[in-house]
Amino acid sequence: MSRVGLAFRTCWFVLAGWLAVLLPPAAAETKLINPTYLGAPERNFYGNRLPAKLQVFWKLDLGSGRTQLRGKTPLWKGAGWTGQPLIVEEDGDLFLILGANDHHLRKIRASDGEVIWKYKFDDVIKGTGSLWKNPKTGDLVVIQGSRFGLEAKFSDPVIPSLRGISYSTGKELWRMNCRRTATYSRDVDGSALVIGDRAYLALENSIFTVFSPDPTLQRKRDGMLQPRIYRETRFYEPTDTKTHGGNIECESSPTLLDDRVFTASGAGRVYGYSLKWNRAGWRFETGTDLNATMPVTGDGCLLLAVEKQFVPGPGGVFKIDPSEPPSSCVKWFFPTGDVRKGSFYEWEGGIIGSVAVNHRTAAESGTPAMAAFIGVDGFLYVVEEGEPALKEWATGPDGETEYPRARLLDKVQLGDGSIATPIFVGNRIAAPYDDGLKLFEVTGEGKIRLLDTFAESQFEATPVCHDGRLYAASLDGNLYCFGE
Repeated sequence: MSRVGLAFRTCWFVLAGWLAVLLPPAAAETKLINPTYLGAPERNFYGNRLPAKLQVFWKLDLGSGRTQLRGKTPLWKGAGWTGQPLIVEEDGDLFLILGANDHHLRKIRASDGEVIWKYKFDDVIKGTGSLWKNPKTGDLVVIQGSRFGLEAKFSDPVIPSLRGISYSTGKELWRMNCRRTATYSRDVDGSALVIGDRAYLALENSIFTVFSPDPTLQRKRDGMLQPRIYRETRFYEPTDTKTHGGNIECESSPTLLDDRVFTASGAGRVYGYSLKWNRAGWRFETGTDLNATMPVTGDGCLLLAVEKQFVPGPGGVFKIDPSEPPSSCVKWFFPTGDVRKGSFYEWEGGIIGSVAVNHRTAAESGTPAMAAFIGVDGFLYVVEEGEPALKEWATGPDGETEYPRARLLDKVQLGDGSIATPIFVGNRIAAPYDDGLKLFEVTGEGKIRLLDTFAESQFEATPVCHDGRLYAASLDGNLYCFGE
């Protein structure tokens, strides 16, 4: 090589070295596998394949943390309701994003449970996050809520219980104040619905908030950087406090159906927010407490789980068609059993978790469209998703109105009770409950058949699956990876 060529080569290596130092590294190629609670804006996708066995491949100790509860500070372990891991494929590898009771949000390698980073919140993290992908840079933002703060006072002017965290670094990008309202909560349990450059979420103060997750659009308010807020709408009426007290918070995650966003409110009402008109219009009244997130069915309806509280009738599941007026939107109602007050915590019946549907994966297993849910009475129920061919009737939560009753295919007793949400993929169901985790198969005759049981822990968090692996957090302190 000539001296000129050698000099040119030396200069090139020097320049390349300086560029590597000065320029930021190229963003990783990411694919969102499970970007929000229950997998999709329609809240009806739980993964592509469940295993047939619950063999433990690895478990990760999530630790424990204290929280404020009725004047005490109990110690909570692991992760609980709703607690579903998000899944991201990054340069061919899978990673999980999960908040836990030890106050930390984690990025976890799915192959072996190794923690990549941790970010600490001010309190226990109960809900599931959501991911927003910047269309310009490809960067991901984790939108995550928590309880209101271990050291905070409910009357504090600023409670930053919703935050934006960088997926790549685990660093905080922004935080949002969950301001005080007539509700008795300033937590954030729900998972934001992300559509384009905007996110939609009713905080537990029952203020439905439309905001930008983009950290470049943040503004300084309340002494901290907060995301740009486009619109706020109150999801309760002042008169609701006369019947519900402060128990009018929103704990559910919003669901997208056509051009509207639907949210179940603790005030006993489903609100439909129009994306076209940027306001809430359609409202369905139940009178009871609503905690669950509503999945969209194969025929464009919503399945609403109902708790038994403030009403004389039973809790259970409504199938509602919001293209119809609220007075005629109910397609069927399925009641679940009551329990003696105080026998299972403070609940009296109905459903605290959400309904799972299988229509997105039913064709692959040759099964019909079905719905599965777990009652406070401890039963796992499987019903036909469609309208019943034979008209049987069921009394609704108000104790008076009669509705067509969904056709029950089968039910099995899990344990003493549960507030958990099952997942339903093809003809298999993973059902968490207070005494363990069970894996079932629904036969061609619609009967529930047990495949496997993991009975060493208490599960109330929602699991998620991908490629034959099942990821589920437990109140024993661990996140488990199951498979066969």
